[in-house]
Amino acid sequence: MPDRPPANGPMDAADRVIVVTGPGEVTVREEKPAPLRPDTFRVRTLYTGISAGTELSYLKGTNPYLSATWNADLGLFQPGEPATGYPVDRLGYMEVAQVTESRTPAVAVGTIGAMAYGHRTGYLADPLADRFVPLPDDLDPLLGVYVAHMGPICVNGLLHAAADLVGADVRTVGDGVRGRRVAVTGAGVVGLLTALLARHHGAASVVVVDPTAQRRAVAAALGLETLDPGPPTGTEPTIPDPVAGDPAVLLKTRWAHGPGDRGADVVFQCRGQDSALRLALRLLRPQGTVVDLAFYQSGAEQVRFGEEFHHNGLTLRCAQIGRVPRGLAPAWDRERLSGETTALLRAYGELVARHLVSAIVPFQDGPALLVDLATGRRRELQVVLAC
Repeated sequence: MPDRPPANGPMDAADRVIVVTGPGEVTVREEKPAPLRPDTFRVRTLYTGISAGTELSYLKGTNPYLSATWNADLGLFQPGEPATGYPVDRLGYMEVAQVTESRTPAVAVGTIGAMAYGHRTGYLADPLADRFVPLPDDLDPLLGVYVAHMGPICVNGLLHAAADLVGADVRTVGDGVRGRRVAVTGAGVVGLLTALLARHHGAASVVVVDPTAQRRAVAAALGLETLDPGPPTGTEPTIPDPVAGDPAVLLKTRWAHGPGDRGADVVFQCRGQDSALRLALRLLRPQGTVVDLAFYQSGAEQVRFGEEFHHNGLTLRCAQIGRVPRGLAPAWDRERLSGETTALLRAYGELVARHLVSAIVPFQDGPALLVDLATGRRRELQVVLAC
């Protein structure tokens, strides 16, 4: 883990907010803090994490909300006025903050908690509208960037795997992975946390597949088995050569359930590339399930639904944090997902802080950093801004 700059300097006279003003354009805007009202509380940001998928889509102009109307009632993107326009001033969902003022008995001054309100140095919160998840004293506050939203995304992926296997009778988040063979495609933050969750909840085997050597090294440092997916789709031989390391051939050779029944019980697809989805489908045993947590911004031309998907009778489930599986609410709410995240971080926190967090930079450097990430001039696994 990189050295962390102080995350609790002098109070600012104004709140600073990172704003995307247009494609490739990011700035810091100052705002006068809103006055404290009855039943509200004010927080000061300690850390705010950057999500390299969702956030960078606004810098690149590839987020669908920027080009179409979202009809929430129909659940459709339709032609018309974009659902979101520039400037985008609520960017990010991985904040850790300390309560500095409170006029509500629900939240005490001095408490450190996880929230999701965007990259800003201060925020006026309403406990009825804003989630505040107090962090336990034995958890490094830096790890709190995963507790409010990012970790629950991954827990919800396991929950979808559980619902796929047992329906509405889900007792624990591990019901879909316990004793099963699990593959994870993509070794970004979502993929690595999901792989750790699967191992933590009793998967018989967990293998992470990613084309980037540095990310495979991080997975290995976390104690996870890894595989290189090999050359990009379209350059491999027509008949994959097991000696060349085709992960589908390797895993299906190793993971035998019976005659004509080989491969992963479940694959968590965590990389926003169509080639990764194609590979995820190839890794599955017949009638297996891909639980998809990825955000595709460029279509899926490389996916071949007439191949393994069709001939092996596979299932593809999209797991997004906006919904838990049908029939599991309200028992499995966002608070419970955050609780499962905290339990994981208590078990693996030291490793996560050391290996997942690749850069901690001052808040004021955020705009330049975001542009560098969006253009590929800089590559990081997890960047955290310190306020």
